[in-house]
Amino acid sequence: MNEENLGSYSMRREARGSAGVGGLGYDPRPAPPQRVAGPSESEASALSERPSNSEPEATRAPWLLFIGAAIGLALAILGILDLHVGAAALPPDAAARVGEHTILRADYERVLAGVENDRRNPIDPATRRRVLDRMIDEELLVQHALDLGLAEVDRRVRGELTSGLIDSIVGEANAEVASDEEVARHYKENIDFFTRPGRLRAETIFFSPRRDDAHENVSAADRAALALRELRAGADPQEVGTRLGDGQVSALPNALLPKAKIRDYVGPGVLQVLEKIDVGSWSDPIETGGGVRLAHLLEREAPIVPSLKEVEPLVRQDLKRRRADELLRRYLDDLRDERAVVIDESLFESTPDAP
Repeated sequence: MNEENLGSYSMRREARGSAGVGGLGYDPRPAPPQRVAGPSESEASALSERPSNSEPEATRAPWLLFIGAAIGLALAILGILDLHVGAAALPPDAAARVGEHTILRADYERVLAGVENDRRNPIDPATRRRVLDRMIDEELLVQHALDLGLAEVDRRVRGELTSGLIDSIVGEANAEVASDEEVARHYKENIDFFTRPGRLRAETIFFSPRRDDAHENVSAADRAALALRELRAGADPQEVGTRLGDGQVSALPNALLPKAKIRDYVGPGVLQVLEKIDVGSWSDPIETGGGVRLAHLLEREAPIVPSLKEVEPLVRQDLKRRRADELLRRYLDDLRDERAVVIDESLFESTPDAP
């Protein structure tokens, strides 16, 4: 390339470079007057790279930059507004939202009250925020634990979730205060439950099949029959018991006792007999697991029906308990209706005894 052509080419390269640096896309200086005839191959290639419509593009570029800046500014403003809109979108009774779960303001205030009671003085705004942050952290952990399936595989977690849900359901029933009319109706409908059962005072003589004395060849049943004949003839029970009977590990106390307590002492079989015989009567020999007994009913107290005034606290407590049980049962029934439950009934089919 000759020196003149090289100078012309260099000027054009500088014009292109300055346009790129300035970002305008064109050279405001007038074009050189000389024209190069018959450019070389390298010059033709360089010239072909220049856009033929550089002036329209140069005119459009500033507007594109302005539009892009305006869009960026608008997005920034929308981002700021979104924060305020998100806060305003919380319902009035909410303190915060974590995912799809809302932390209620009432729960937040209750936790704050507990913290304030522990500290025994008012709490500052920083502490209030820390309390809410801890509640949010807890909710995040709970949601993550559920996402990990811990409620399905960890029996301890399942048990705590179940207990917590039951407590919340029962709490609804406990929060409801029964009216006087409801308490009176519950007392009347369940009078047997509030009636104090009758009491009995009795004594027994025990005959062991393992006795080792002069009568060792006489069976316990034979000794019991002999003792019964003497007792019904008017013999002294203490003397007969000492001579023919055996010591008892836990003899009945000489006092009026509830039927449940007598059952603990002598067993259900002897109690059933005592409930049927008359006061002052001796029973027939009663076969028990450890031997034979004779039972003597000394006194019977009829069941006592207390007045509502005497047992009103108990009636209210029982009404609350039964309402809680009923509410929980309805809740579980509703869950069964909402979710499909399929049971393998073959689990309950009777199977033949193994050889």
